[in-house]
Amino acid sequence: ATCVLFGDGAGAAVIKPADGERGILSTYMKSDGRLADLLYRPGGGARTPFDVAVLGERGHLVKMTGREIFKAAVRSMCEAADAALQRAGVAANEIDLLVPHQANVRIIEATARYAGIPMDKVYVNVDRFGNMSSASIPVALDEVREQGLVGPGSLILMVAFGAGLTWAASVVRL
Repeated sequence: ATCVLFGDGAGAAVIKPADGERGILSTYMKSDGRLADLLYRPGGGARTPFDVAVLGERGHLVKMTGREIFKAAVRSMCEAADAALQRAGVAANEIDLLVPHQANVRIIEATARYAGIPMDKVYVNVDRFGNMSSASIPVALDEVREQGLVGPGSLILMVAFGAGLTWAASVVRL
């Protein structure tokens, strides 16, 4: 089911050169087009523009193989988290807060468990907003800042996956 995908939001982050030990410590990004059929929209894009035929074939609707996307999401987000942590020279237990893509709670919990980060160090808002796609992490970052869950010196791990299939992670010290 794709009903949890119906969140909506927008977000942005202003970045600037950092001094000292603050800033973006590492990033990791990867994609594998062989997994594209796990999560895609067959019509309504540049390759197959939206028209009456696409509508009639329901090609404008998101197609997802739930069980397989769950496994791929957890596996890829853990890979990205491990790589970003290693590149930053940081251990999972040093992370103050994990801010994951808010796809669904099961994926978030499994990723945290396999990454070795307890749920009390994981920010979740998918229960209130649904999956906001690319806005999920920026909105979550704003919320954790507003709620005082992070501040100067906090070490944050952000991790995400998306259609295509793509996945990424960043380690940032505020």
